[in-house]
Amino acid sequence: MTLYQPESGYCYNSDSIFLADFISSFAPRGKVLDVGAGCGIVGLLVAKENPKVSLEAVEKQEHFVKYAKKNAKENKIEYKLYESDFLELQPSCKYDYIISNPPFYPAGVRQSEDSVLKHARYSSSLPMEPFFKKISQLLNPHSHFIFCYDPLAFGDICVALSSVKMRVVDVQFIHSKAQKSASLVMIHARNGSKSMMQILPPFITFNEAGVYTQKAQSIFKNFKTESIKCQL
Repeated sequence: MTLYQPESGYCYNSDSIFLADFISSFAPRGKVLDVGAGCGIVGLLVAKENPKVSLEAVEKQEHFVKYAKKNAKENKIEYKLYESDFLELQPSCKYDYIISNPPFYPAGVRQSEDSVLKHARYSSSLPMEPFFKKISQLLNPHSHFIFCYDPLAFGDICVALSSVKMRVVDVQFIHSKAQKSASLVMIHARNGSKSMMQILPPFITFNEAGVYTQKAQSIFKNFKTESIKCQL
């Protein structure tokens, strides 16, 4: 998939591709909403991999809206894009899946002065509690919320989801190397679920020689993304 993105500032990375693979492992179908779409990468990869998906997305930064629309057109994927703050979104339907690579760096971290980077990276742009509450309001009964976040916030995530009657049913931690602490957590939550949490084996991205592991290489090979940085 060819994906256009800005020449400078925030750009997608492997986290988005790993998240798209994680989402696809649950074989999504029906109405899917990608929250904080950026250049569109996560939702578009999921839609391409899962033909029974009807994709919509929301992105509040005009800077990224142009890229998301172009990427959908270039890759021939039907795409309804809301140019809106997610917390103010009023769609005409509810969703079977909501997916997101949201801004999750904590407020205490020194923030970039670049407004685009601020909105794309820091949790203050989309605080956890109102974010999850809005998610719960837009999901059909017994539907799915799949996203990634800072692993240090995992305890808070479980509490915040529980407060809106959602439960983590699958979780996988990503580590750059086996001996390193987790750098990302990918979460599959459902509303109204009573299932026990399944903790999947950790995903290690690099081996001791600093080379991508077989699993990481397999994901890259499957999605075959090509980034073109440009100014639209």
